[in-house]
Amino acid sequence: TQRGEDPVGMHLAVAPGRRRGQRFVILARAADMLLSKPGNPRGIEARGSAGGDLCKRAQGQGGLAGASASRRPRLLVVAATHGNERNAPWLLEQWRRRPELLASAGLELELVIGNPAALAANRRYIERDLNRSFAPELLNDSSRTELEIVRARELLQELGPQGERPCPVVIDLHSTTSGMGNSLVVYGRRPADLALAAAIQARLGLPIYLHESDNAQTGFLVERWPCGLVIEVGPVPQGLIQAAICRQTQLALEAACSALAEAAQGTLRLPQGLTLHRHHSSVDLPRDSSDQPAASVHPLRQNRDWRPLQSGDPLFWQADGSVQRVSNAKAEAATDLWPVFINEAAYGEKHIALSLTRRERWTCQPIWAEALQECLATAQRTGPL
Repeated sequence: TQRGEDPVGMHLAVAPGRRRGQRFVILARAADMLLSKPGNPRGIEARGSAGGDLCKRAQGQGGLAGASASRRPRLLVVAATHGNERNAPWLLEQWRRRPELLASAGLELELVIGNPAALAANRRYIERDLNRSFAPELLNDSSRTELEIVRARELLQELGPQGERPCPVVIDLHSTTSGMGNSLVVYGRRPADLALAAAIQARLGLPIYLHESDNAQTGFLVERWPCGLVIEVGPVPQGLIQAAICRQTQLALEAACSALAEAAQGTLRLPQGLTLHRHHSSVDLPRDSSDQPAASVHPLRQNRDWRPLQSGDPLFWQADGSVQRVSNAKAEAATDLWPVFINEAAYGEKHIALSLTRRERWTCQPIWAEALQECLATAQRTGPL
């Protein structure tokens, strides 16, 4: 996707799509700006942070301002699950210092650095990928003492659904070197997840990657909470903070807060349907006999995430100038396949040059909103353990 600013400073999210052969532009809503009060530009309460070293809380006002603090829906927001993705942890620090910067719609936020050691080292991880360390078989194996598995246990003990300060919903903030724009990643088909994704898409038009049926990639953080999804924004180099990436991240998170607040009040209305890109398979670079890459992603494919493959499209480029294309023989199989996470730098070690998806339109089901509402209501009834 591409991004820009209009003359009055409202952010534009440009989502790739096909409407009469052209991309369409969706204006990210900024109702919080229009409804802000004098002296309080976001309409939320600036309060001191609390909660110890693991996390700090940010509480806001809005549609849930009348609820007691103990009964406000609690949202876990995680940044730096990967330590070299710097934009989200920078935002968290700003929100901790000045909670009024984030329109939290009255939710109680738990702002957490996922992997502090990796963040300090500016590395994706120290011993293993934290976002592949939440599989039950890893968490329950006492012999596994890698730093990231220990950290996963800490997060669940503190803020998991059965933790000391249980959170029913988690939003995991990520950035990517791929041209994914502002997008969402959902794992599996849990109704509450689909409700939240559909509500965000209705507000901002963000594309959704549904990751499922991929046994090679498991153990994702959000799967251990009753409801959760990933906000993924790019392209941005690893280790670099960019204003546009930060702004897009905040827009998506504020849309999630708004949707969750409506769900908690029982007023969330989902759109008729949502458009998603369901995982089909992953493709590696061509490799030589020593398992080293023999080609790179073709420049005409780079940063063309969310655009369908066509017969004859270039995929890979070799040093001698030769090009591997989507062949006629494979064209039928490639029909309606849309690449995502093209040439993501971190996926080289996983032997993934890009992932292929099928674009689908699903009808939103009433049970989705009911599941999200019940998820929040159950947490409010039980309160902190």
